[in-house]
Amino acid sequence: MEFITNTWHWSISGFLIGLVMLLLTYFGKTFGMSSNLRTMCSMAGGSKTASYFNFDWREQKWNLAVVLGAIVGGFIAYHYLSGTDNVNINPKTIAQLQKIGIDAPNGKYLPNAIFSIDSLLTVKGFLLLLLGGFLIGFGTPYAGGCTSGHAISGLSNLQLPSLIAVIGFFLGGLVMAHFLIPILF
Repeated sequence: MEFITNTWHWSISGFLIGLVMLLLTYFGKTFGMSSNLRTMCSMAGGSKTASYFNFDWREQKWNLAVVLGAIVGGFIAYHYLSGTDNVNINPKTIAQLQKIGIDAPNGKYLPNAIFSIDSLLTVKGFLLLLLGGFLIGFGTPYAGGCTSGHAISGLSNLQLPSLIAVIGFFLGGLVMAHFLIPILF
């Protein structure tokens, strides 16, 4: 059962993100997904193994609503609010991906060669996932937050460290897309 046949205009989500940021700023809170992971690790007893998780997670329980909202919102958007149009990718991009052995997504957001259970169960896929998790796990605290926290919360508060971090995230993504993915695949 599909309620809407067309996708929402991008300005609606932009407006809603801006509204949430205004509310968070008003209440003295900051947004970021990585802080939720830290809170969940603290709840699970992570403070017994690392001082990084030694804080009163009850002060951050409001932030767990962000995780729940992302999960529920993603489910609703995918199943009830997504359009019937396929993802449009530039044919030159598809040709470049095929040269390095990555199939065209065929209307999906992610190619199976990278993002499927079959590729995860290979040694290479598992090692890439492990390395990526390790880099994110150590890089996020080192950078003082994740991409969503810096790009949405930090930039909306005009924080220079967030601008520097976001520039670094984009440069890292460009390096990965143009130089490392062709080597890895």
